[in-house]
Amino acid sequence: MSRVQLLKVGEDEAEQRLDRWVRRKFPDLGQGRIEKMCRKGEIRVDGGRAKASSRVAPGQEIRIPPLPDSGTLPKETRSYVLAADAEMVQQSVLFKDDHLIVLNKPAGVPVQGGSGHSRHIDGMADALKFGFDEKPRLVHRLDKDTSGVLLMARTPKMATALTTAFRNRNTRKIYWALVAGVPNPAVGTIRFGLVKAPGRGAKGEGEKMHCVHPRQIDETPDAKRATTDFFVLSRLASRAAWVALVPITGRTHQLRAHMAELGHPIIGDGKYGGSGQENLGDGWGAQLGGDISRKLHLHARSLAIRHPVTGADMVFTAPLPEHMKQTWDTMGWSPSDVPADPFEDLE
Repeated sequence: MSRVQLLKVGEDEAEQRLDRWVRRKFPDLGQGRIEKMCRKGEIRVDGGRAKASSRVAPGQEIRIPPLPDSGTLPKETRSYVLAADAEMVQQSVLFKDDHLIVLNKPAGVPVQGGSGHSRHIDGMADALKFGFDEKPRLVHRLDKDTSGVLLMARTPKMATALTTAFRNRNTRKIYWALVAGVPNPAVGTIRFGLVKAPGRGAKGEGEKMHCVHPRQIDETPDAKRATTDFFVLSRLASRAAWVALVPITGRTHQLRAHMAELGHPIIGDGKYGGSGQENLGDGWGAQLGGDISRKLHLHARSLAIRHPVTGADMVFTAPLPEHMKQTWDTMGWSPSDVPADPFEDLE
């Protein structure tokens, strides 16, 4: 068992989440264990309690409680990657250089651990070292059931630069979704605020976001402003539409909650669309039936960013996951039929 440790955050380690900073220092610690130590106040920042999601700053002092030797840690907290997972995540790589790695994250795989998820991208990152001493770091997130473009930084300096780019909205993300019904007008902006639902019921109500009318955001405790642009790319009569979505802000479940509030939930979204509600053409219900998969039809199609080191303007594009590709084939739709950025001519 180790003693209490007081560690300083380095100059090149700014703007990182506390849990990720601890994980890099102590790779044998699992995500769930780190979150528990934060909740209990065992991990402290400058002597005070801190959430796992808190950002660390250079010069801050992090208190690490006594830890067991790595050989005596519970098996599930040790750092290892199953061969099948290593192969899967390596095959998901769309691009890599000495600074960053871009994945096409599979649907159904969480980005981080927690809430009973022991199999996640962060836990597989050791398979993405490709000759580096350290595993790549997460700089943004996608929901578990959302597929598509996911960036990871290969160095602390790049992690800081990419995190800053996302925070300052110097990136452009375009998602593709299949939604119930057809939004009218076909192009628009959703500005409903979002607030986390109270409680943590059996159906996960506490993990759900509620929409708040723009006029009521300022008077609603904990509500945050959220903005989403949408563009209808194609439609299946009045039953469903292929929609491009751009999240101007980056709130939890923003696209899913916004489309449901608009009356056009994303197909396969049991949380916001009601998995048992069939879409009969009135713009509601998260299932189409027939050969259409019941999985979530939301995909991070592309991400545009200026490379922090080379200065090159780069656009990464992820192919559709298999269940969405089958749906597109059924609908007679092809990715080549639509512009890469349908909003470009509107600006």
